[in-house]
Amino acid sequence: MTVETTPQPADVTPPKEAIVAAVIGDISHLTTLPEVTLKIIQMVENPEATAGELKEVIGNDPALAARILKIVNSGFYGLPATIGSIRQAITLLGRNALKMIAITASLAKLFRGGQMSACFSAHDLWGHCIAVACGGRMLARACNLTLADEAFLAGLLHDVGILVEFQARRSRFIEIIERVDRDRLQTFREVESDVLGANHEDIGAALCHQWNFPAGLAHVAGFHHRPLYAPAESRTLVTLIHAADIIASQLEIGYGRTVEGSLEVGLLENLGLQAHQINHVRQELPAAAEEAAGLLRP
Repeated sequence: MTVETTPQPADVTPPKEAIVAAVIGDISHLTTLPEVTLKIIQMVENPEATAGELKEVIGNDPALAARILKIVNSGFYGLPATIGSIRQAITLLGRNALKMIAITASLAKLFRGGQMSACFSAHDLWGHCIAVACGGRMLARACNLTLADEAFLAGLLHDVGILVEFQARRSRFIEIIERVDRDRLQTFREVESDVLGANHEDIGAALCHQWNFPAGLAHVAGFHHRPLYAPAESRTLVTLIHAADIIASQLEIGYGRTVEGSLEVGLLENLGLQAHQINHVRQELPAAAEEAAGLLRP
């Protein structure tokens, strides 16, 4: 005798990887880095590319060149003399630092946007990212690490997945923001996963890979809420940004509702940070973030 069974509905929810790929696919025609910035990244990673070739590429975008020189000559670097040319900047700072500055100069434009809800604006997210960038740089210096420039850029990029969400999934993103504001029991990532099927760490890491960013930046985007899960080679950088993220949120600089937890003593000890160093960063961060915001105004 044949036993009849009731057909079960197929699982129509796509896997996380497919959701992330679809979101990233939609962002490609909405927001991307300028072509010249992507070319700079490729050239810096290519050992055969010369400083002269790099200068020529940057010179093809006068606006970018001007922003780079503005950053180089600001108090941010504190150089003893004015840098008058891109070639001179390459000579004094090195190709890798110039790559970081070029990306930084391009990022601000991607955070343009108005007030999306009563509790979120792209401007506030940019303010938070700037504070995390400054905090990461300060913490790296306090640890005597040669990661200060990389930490600054990593801080700017750590929430880039949120940028993708509000560009590619605006209505769902507004739902996320409003739910997070109402429900203080769920984390931002938990609400994202409920609404989108993926969170900003998943999406941010995927975007960094698509843009061919260095692995450390992709790991920061993908693990800044879970530094102990980051690959060993990037764990120090991820931990710096994780700590800066929490400090910026505690100081209420920009939109900090994405942040989870508190500073863990063990993580800070692994970096060699003492309580007085953390307190110094807390005291200096608001002013440093305000200065950087003026320098990097979209």
